[in-house]
Amino acid sequence: MIQVNENYLKIQASYLFTEIAHRVKAFQESNPGAKIIRLGIGDVTEPLAPAVIKAMSAAVREQSKSATFRGYGPEQGYAFLREKISECDFAARGVKVSPAEIFVSDGAKCDTGNFQELFGPRVRIAVPDPVYPVYVDTNVMAGRTGVQKNGRYGGLVYLDSTAENGFVPDPPSKPVDLAYLCFPNNPTGAVATKKQLEKWVDWARREKALILFDAAYEAFIRTPGIPHSIYEIPGARSCAVEFRSFSKTAGFTGTRCGYTVVPEGLKAWTSKGEPVELRQLWMRRQTTKFNGCSYVTQRGAEAVYSKEGAAQTKKTIDFYLENARLVREALSSMGYTVTGGTDSPYLWVDVKGDSWKFFDLLLREAQVVTTPGAGFGRAGEGYIRISAFNSRANVKEAIARLSKVLAR
Repeated sequence: MIQVNENYLKIQASYLFTEIAHRVKAFQESNPGAKIIRLGIGDVTEPLAPAVIKAMSAAVREQSKSATFRGYGPEQGYAFLREKISECDFAARGVKVSPAEIFVSDGAKCDTGNFQELFGPRVRIAVPDPVYPVYVDTNVMAGRTGVQKNGRYGGLVYLDSTAENGFVPDPPSKPVDLAYLCFPNNPTGAVATKKQLEKWVDWARREKALILFDAAYEAFIRTPGIPHSIYEIPGARSCAVEFRSFSKTAGFTGTRCGYTVVPEGLKAWTSKGEPVELRQLWMRRQTTKFNGCSYVTQRGAEAVYSKEGAAQTKKTIDFYLENARLVREALSSMGYTVTGGTDSPYLWVDVKGDSWKFFDLLLREAQVVTTPGAGFGRAGEGYIRISAFNSRANVKEAIARLSKVLAR
C-alpha cells in the first residue's frame, strides 16, 4: 500500500492565494458583468523591457541554427549572467560576491522553498508573523513543525511583526538555528535599517545560526541608506544566504528567473559538530534536481543590466511605486493607517477588523481584490495587503471605487 507524506496533511486546508482565487471566481460567476480590479496577488502587469525582448529574440534566433544552438546549460547559470549580477548588483554597492557564489534559478519562490532541504529534521526555525507562506509551508512538508493550533505550528518560533516594532522583529530570545527574513517585506512593505540588520547578523554569528534573507523587492528601495543586500552588513557572509528575483524587478513573473547567493566558506554542521560548506551542498542539490534556467531567459536577464535595460526597468518600477503612492495617499486621507508603498510595491493597511470580512466587502461592493492579512499569519489579522501592480487607469478606478465604499 502506497503511503503519502502525512506532513502535507498538516498544511492549512487551502493555500492563501488559492482561496482568494476561489472566492473571486465564485463572485465572478454570480456577477458575470462585474469588472474586477485585482490588487491582490503580486503579479506584474507591465510588459518586459524592450531591451529584454530584443535580447531574448536574438537568443531565440541563436537556437534556430546548428552553429549557435545550445542544449543543457550549467545548472549554476551561464557565466555571462552571473558575472553581470556580481558586478551590477553587488560590486557596484561595494559588496563582495563572486560569480562562483551565484546560482541562477527559475525564481526566488522555488529557491526559498527548496533551500530548507539542506538541513536536518530537528532544525529549530524562526519566521516573522505575518510571513510569506512558502517559508512556513515547505518546512511543514519537511516535517519540522508539528501540527497547527490556533493559527500557528508548535514546532516554529514566531516573531511578531507589529506596528509597535515597525514590522521589523528583533532576533529571537529562544534557541533557534535558522531564521527567515524578507526586506523590503512581503506582505507589510516595511524595510529594515542597517542598524536593525546588524542586530540580526550579530545574533546569527553568536548563535552559529543561519539567516535566509529574501531580497526579492530590493529594486524598489528609494530611501537613502536602506541596505539592498544583507551582505552590506559586515560579517553577513559567514551567516546568511540571500535570494533575489527578476520577477518584480524586471517583470519576469511569467518568464521565470532569479538567483541565490551562497558565500564560499559559509558553514553548517553535522550532528557530530563537523563543519560542512553550504555552497557545496546547494551545488549538489541543484545539479541533482535542477537542469538550469533556460538560455533564452538568461539572455533576457542579462539585458536587464545593460544601460538601456537598467533605465527601462527603473522606469517600470517607478511606475509601480507611483501607483503605490496614489493608493497610499488615498487610503490615508480616508483615515486608514498604511505601511509600505514607498520602498515596496505593497501596502499594509490597518482595517481594524476581520481581514477576510474586509476582503469580502471590497470584492462585493467595490469589485476590488486585495489580500487578507490573516492569510499571512496570526499577526496579520486586522490588515489587508494591497499590491501596486496594475495599470494606472485601473489603480485610479480602484481608488474611486474604494472611496465610495469606505466613505459610507
